[in-house]
Amino acid sequence: MHRIIKMKDKKTVSPNLLDKAREVIRIEAKAVSTLADRIGDEFLEAVDLLYSSRGRVIVSGMGKSGYVARKIAATLASTGTPAIYLHPVEGVHGDLGVTTKGDVVIAISKSGEMDELPYLLRIFKRLEVSVIALTGSGNSTLAQNADVVLDVSVEEEACPHGLAPTASTTASLAMGDALAIALLLKRGFGPDDFALIHPGGALGRRLILKVEDVMIGGDNIPRVSLDATMKDAVIEMTAKRGITSVVDKKHHVVGVVTNGDLMRLIEKSEMIFNIPVVEVMNKNPKVISKNELGAAAVKMMEKHAIISMPVVDGDNKLIGIIHLHDLMKAGVV
Repeated sequence: MHRIIKMKDKKTVSPNLLDKAREVIRIEAKAVSTLADRIGDEFLEAVDLLYSSRGRVIVSGMGKSGYVARKIAATLASTGTPAIYLHPVEGVHGDLGVTTKGDVVIAISKSGEMDELPYLLRIFKRLEVSVIALTGSGNSTLAQNADVVLDVSVEEEACPHGLAPTASTTASLAMGDALAIALLLKRGFGPDDFALIHPGGALGRRLILKVEDVMIGGDNIPRVSLDATMKDAVIEMTAKRGITSVVDKKHHVVGVVTNGDLMRLIEKSEMIFNIPVVEVMNKNPKVISKNELGAAAVKMMEKHAIISMPVVDGDNKLIGIIHLHDLMKAGVV
């Protein structure tokens, strides 16, 4: 049976708790901000080791550092650097078999003195595996046996007793993110690469779906010719999504007419049907290539406050129409 915990009324919450919560945030923010001054030659050495590795990155840590290690491994793997997490205890009981010559280890430990460390370091040395230490103690066993040491020490923990790892784990996590992003940039890992390993969910749809995957094509494309009247345009707009492209004889897009154009025209005159479409159309329409990402289409629509636009090929010939509603339905928005 689950225990029901009733939340106190906001008025009864001690101001001291709020002050302490704010202090926690300030302490952890300071722990991260001070890392920026330590980004130097050692950081570049670590990036070069990771970049030149022919194997994988093995990220290891115990306790809270272990959770940080898992997150760093996941971030590396999702940004183009193959990485896995190795639990130190499981490692000395057989899981070190995942480590091979050519790998690089990122070992995380505030003290640099975890019990399993001597065994792990001996095996890493025998396998000729490079070790990058993220530690708060430059004189520790880990630091003295690592190829590169990244200082993630903190002035104080956010825990009032100085016992629970808080600011120190935040600092380690931030340093891991810095390594991952530096490697991403060094590898030239871009949106297309990201899409290949993130095919699922909303993120995958934003990175994979292109305009041609979502656009309306064929006979459903709204279009009228240059010699059309507004009557022709209204019929086309009514039947096909509230917009029509205007094309020349070679099917080049030379303009568009939208519901907004129609409303503004009606405000000026009731006799609109015989007006030539060229007098009403926007002669500088926003168009997009079929090869652009759907996310790029959304961004363009937001920038120009429009909800649809023609899709063109390399010669500016009309091949489709893309609508914000279809992008939303496809999960791009």
